[in-house]
Amino acid sequence: MGCCVLPVLWSCLALGFLLAFLIHKVSPRLPTKLEQSRLYVFFQDLLRYGKTKHCTRDSWLRIFDVPKRWFWHFYAVSVVWNGLLLFLALQHQPYPQWLTYILGVLCGVQWDESQAPQLSTLLVQLLLWIHSVRRLLECLFVSVYSEGVLHLAQYMFGMGYYVILGLTVLCSNHFNDAKGVDSLFRQLDLGHLSGTALFICASLLQHTSLVTLARLRTGSSGTVKTFDHGVPRGGWFEMVSCPHYFAELLIYVSLSMVFGGLSLTWWTVVSYVLFNQALAAQLCQEFYMRKFECYPRHRYAFIPFVL
Repeated sequence: MGCCVLPVLWSCLALGFLLAFLIHKVSPRLPTKLEQSRLYVFFQDLLRYGKTKHCTRDSWLRIFDVPKRWFWHFYAVSVVWNGLLLFLALQHQPYPQWLTYILGVLCGVQWDESQAPQLSTLLVQLLLWIHSVRRLLECLFVSVYSEGVLHLAQYMFGMGYYVILGLTVLCSNHFNDAKGVDSLFRQLDLGHLSGTALFICASLLQHTSLVTLARLRTGSSGTVKTFDHGVPRGGWFEMVSCPHYFAELLIYVSLSMVFGGLSLTWWTVVSYVLFNQALAAQLCQEFYMRKFECYPRHRYAFIPFVL
């Protein structure tokens, strides 16, 4: 038995984003000379995307720009890759040799081809695939993108994110030697039901929030009228600036519930999502407060009554 790579990877990512969040929070107290240094400017540019990018950026930073509208690439990759993993799992046959080799390296254990995934893993795979399909459709048909950009490093990370995430689901699996549909149904428990219920609620929250943001640019007609930003109002936007980020966190928590809350590996993923979304929400709230004098100061950035 070797070292499981994935919990270490996700923990490092979580700590990295926590550190970035803390550095950003104390940045107003940093010396002006440090804030103007190339290293710090590059650090800030690497953190930001879309509307939170600084308007005045050096030309050398723009070399790494990628259109934000390419977000849909991430979900297209996820639909194909995680759809493939789900299809292979439903065959009730040994995984291909190339996949068992990858899982053996990432999970730190010898992968037994005779082992069958539990209902928890199959359900998480299905929910993750549904999430990816929804987000792909929202990117293509709901969201209205302006000329916002991503950093090339963010784009490359996003392209690989759901590939690693799908493998993480399999490495979070608790194995069961029994096979067959009946044995899977007998595994159904309250964690599966409550996790799926939270997943549905969080997905609806995220979708309605994205529709609200899109309508700031389209109005009720659906025709794009402006690419300017506005102040979102109504629903959860009255409590937090980024309810869609909060919903993203809830989606990952719901998947942990489907795992029975017992997968340490998946909780490291949740911790990464927490700090990643917290940083993104903080940057968004600062943008709103800087751009709109009338922006409600009582709103939290991300999690109601917490952050």
